Amino acid sequence: MHRLCDEIIELIVYELDDPTALTLTSKRFLRVSQDPYVRAHYFLTRYGHMDAMFWALGRGKLLNEKVIDILIASGAHISRYLVQVAIHHFYRSAVHFIKTIWVRSMPLPVFSYFQKVTSELFGEIPVGKNEDDGSIFGVFLKESRLPIHLRSKGWEDIRDILQKYRDPLMVQLPIALAIEPRLLPYAEANGFRMDTKYRDFIFRKMFEKQALNTVDRTDDIVRNVRELKRLDTRMFLSRTVAGEVCMEAKSNESAYRALKALDRAGDLLFSLPALVTDLMKLFVKTRSITTGYTINVLRQLYTDFPTTDSTVRTVMLLTVFLFDGIIPSSAPLAAARSKLEALNLLPMTRQDLVNVMTNPFIEKPQILIEYAKEDMGMSQKAIKELVQEVAIASLEVGSKGKTVRKLVDHYMLQDTLAEAAVQRFALSVADLPPSEDEQACAAYEAPLCRDFNNPKGNRTNSNSASLQHNLAGSISQSTHNEPGSSNALELSGEADDDIIIEDGAQLDMMSTAGDLDLGAIGQDTLSAMIRQDEMAPTRSRRRSYYYGLYGADTTGKLGYPIDFVQVGRWVKETYPANSPIIAVFLTHAIINNNNTLLHLYLSSSAPSYTPSLIHVPITLKHFKLLAHLGRAPNFCLYHEIELGAEFYFSEEDYLSKQTPGVEMRRQSKHKSRADVKKETSPTTVPRSLCQIDPSRTASLTPTSPRISRRRPRRSTTAMITSYVIPDSDDELIVEDDDENAMVVLMSMQAKKRRVESNLQRWIKHLSALLAEEQRKYKEKRKRLEKTPPADGKLRVTKTEFHKSLTTHLRTLRKVDLDKRKQLYGPDVAEEDYSDDEDDEEYRYQKSRPSKRRRNGNIPS
Repeated sequence: MHRLCDEIIELIVYELDDPTALTLTSKRFLRVSQDPYVRAHYFLTRYGHMDAMFWALGRGKLLNEKVIDILIASGAHISRYLVQVAIHHFYRSAVHFIKTIWVRSMPLPVFSYFQKVTSELFGEIPVGKNEDDGSIFGVFLKESRLPIHLRSKGWEDIRDILQKYRDPLMVQLPIALAIEPRLLPYAEANGFRMDTKYRDFIFRKMFEKQALNTVDRTDDIVRNVRELKRLDTRMFLSRTVAGEVCMEAKSNESAYRALKALDRAGDLLFSLPALVTDLMKLFVKTRSITTGYTINVLRQLYTDFPTTDSTVRTVMLLTVFLFDGIIPSSAPLAAARSKLEALNLLPMTRQDLVNVMTNPFIEKPQILIEYAKEDMGMSQKAIKELVQEVAIASLEVGSKGKTVRKLVDHYMLQDTLAEAAVQRFALSVADLPPSEDEQACAAYEAPLCRDFNNPKGNRTNSNSASLQHNLAGSISQSTHNEPGSSNALELSGEADDDIIIEDGAQLDMMSTAGDLDLGAIGQDTLSAMIRQDEMAPTRSRRRSYYYGLYGADTTGKLGYPIDFVQVGRWVKETYPANSPIIAVFLTHAIINNNNTLLHLYLSSSAPSYTPSLIHVPITLKHFKLLAHLGRAPNFCLYHEIELGAEFYFSEEDYLSKQTPGVEMRRQSKHKSRADVKKETSPTTVPRSLCQIDPSRTASLTPTSPRISRRRPRRSTTAMITSYVIPDSDDELIVEDDDENAMVVLMSMQAKKRRVESNLQRWIKHLSALLAEEQRKYKEKRKRLEKTPPADGKLRVTKTEFHKSLTTHLRTLRKVDLDKRKQLYGPDVAEEDYSDDEDDEEYRYQKSRPSKRRRNGNIPS
């Protein structure tokens, strides 16, 4: 180090956050660090020309008259507002946004020299209360909602602050540009660089509703939009802000008129009628359509921009037949006719009736049926067909349980709906997307029993505009602080990195409008988005958390009414548990993982297995469907098996017991499989047991019969195994007829039975599914090994079904083992439920031979 020249040592000093420790190691290093040139350029190198003077004032012991002169001569930015803040802070005035000693560490002679130099630069420097440049700028921002003739500070005052006194005021400049775009050239001269992330925020402030809405601001808004676009071609009005302005067509008329004037003059990069059409489509299945404010806005937009779009027509029909406060109860049809005529929606068609009646928010379809009878002249037969079509279509709308109930009660459609549900919505593995297409399987959603709590179910109603928020929202928060506070954040270097604009941050110009991101539209109003920006936290991480929890109105974007009844709940309450329509709805609820309906359909909440009269059976088909989609089964299904759910291959197994015709339509494969899989043995009971008190035998009867270790080959299944059961004349029973003898007798009989429990059958067939999943996983791994990734790390993930089944099968086997230990004692052996290797449908891997070294002589 002692051989280095002074220039190298200076460069080393510039790279250190605190070079104090280095200067104390050598007198030479100390001498180099005390050079005024080195000290001045240390701040210029570390913090740049914009912040060098601020950070130098915070290290007062390093400053002297020469260092200050070198900083100013080298181009360190200094403004009058910085001097005013330093004077307030040094003389102990209230500067609430500075928490450190800052300039108070400077000696008085050095600070006096700093005041002398700066007064020569700027002349008179006001230091009184609320006379600093930050206070003047804050007043200008606060008065932006007032008419121009009522403002105490004009844009000329801010121009002088930026031009003459070189105040950057970067943090609050986007708000000032929204009020007066002509300030942009003067701000850029002080180092400000416009960033496109402020675009929507600035235009929102331009169109903001004023405190006195009686003053027409149409011309001012149009002039500001054109001026900002002329000064910076990247600053254009987006579809997001335009949609928010349209949502205030009734309350912010000046902004709405200015938007239409810009569209007529061709100053917009998009078509306003097309935007209004897309905006109105968003309300066809959202709860906000039920509010009076939204209805009035939609009618205004439809009047100004009429369209023939079928979805928009449905929305406008909903505004007529939905809002009860608009239609008087005395003459609803007459009021509806007048509304339809005023909106030019006549004549109505049958398809219009279907579209309106199947909407999630139409829960009282009687007025529409009466309108079809009286005004459209539909016959009773046509009305019945219309009601049937609406009722069947409403099965797919999960929240229309009330509507379906009313239609079924009035028109007796129970059998019609049951038959239609089975014919249209019955699912099999062939109806699902290919298992190789993982994205399609992940996005698949069954048409019935959709889960409202699942965001994927309401992805079409989500407001992307509110999620893709402008990060400039924290800027507007500073308008509520004390004057000058935001500038202090910029000066002290404590502002968020997302807010401070670095020097030279210019984006490439985009040539055509097709390359521009015009933004997504939503249902939020302009005032709501501005208020959300103002209330958002300053830091970026907190701001993203805030938008996730306290964003714009989310209840208005829900796709179901407030007080609704799920169609699946109505089906469960109306039809028997072992009916075909219940089986279809359960299948869809399992695929969509609808927890609410699964707890209703299954007996998971009960302490033990419930009878089939109130319980919907689960089948192996449900697990096969989930395996095809790669989804984890709901915990209710495993819990149902643990409680003792009966085993069925599909719903046809238990439906055939109720409907004889179903058995004839089953495939021959299912027949042969059911015949082979179901094995029973004689369940005769000795006469001596029949003569015992029933209350005693009930307590002695085992809860579950013993299972077999391995199923015999198919060639031997037809053989009947007979077991010799002790007769009543047996010597043992004759001599000992007490209670212990009966327990021994029951245990002997249980050991000789060959009855397979439901739990054991579930374990056997689920093990087969697990083996199939393991085989698919290995094949997938082999395919990927042939084409290794670029980074060399092979990542083969198991499906959620594979992971879930692996875990829960272990639990089911443990439950079965515990039950057998209760019956046969703690020494019972573990059972292997795998099929024989000759089984045509399932093939199990043989257990691996034990690697344990056996004792004994090793042959030579």
